[in-house]
Amino acid sequence: MRLLFEIDTKDYDINGTAFVRHSARCINIKNGKVAMVHSLKYDYYKFPGGGIEKGESKEEAVIRETREEAGLIVIPESVREFGYVHRIQKSEYPDTDHFIQDNFYYLCDVEERIEPQNLDDYESDEKFTLEYVKPDRAVFVNRNTDHGTKDRNMLEREARVLEILKAEGHFG
Repeated sequence: MRLLFEIDTKDYDINGTAFVRHSARCINIKNGKVAMVHSLKYDYYKFPGGGIEKGESKEEAVIRETREEAGLIVIPESVREFGYVHRIQKSEYPDTDHFIQDNFYYLCDVEERIEPQNLDDYESDEKFTLEYVKPDRAVFVNRNTDHGTKDRNMLEREARVLEILKAEGHFG
């Protein structure tokens, strides 16, 4: 899978303990809009997806996480690699110095029906809501809104992926 870009804040002890958690994320585009999870509490957009569990393939993770966070049912045979973002930064996790994450993005088709979400406590607290949004709107919100304590690197990651999709003509 191609590397889209890297985010390296260089604000950590590289010789220290790392917390590593890779993720898989869904890109579903319909009528010039992209499926995003909107945090109504902190007003930001992210691609549906999340952590890859032990023993789970990236493709299995994107299907599971998209269903849980957005209620979208990914059609397994439609899953196509888009690219990944490598992120390394100072860790917010206890007893670790830096956080490493490869975020794997997949272009996916989904069924028409939408299932109820199955959110974690923090996702429910943030009021995660599925929205099909114009990419420029999501980029603007992620870059120009006060998101409280949310990680700006994560928000910029999503904005940059949206810009790459747009530049490559995925929105028509």
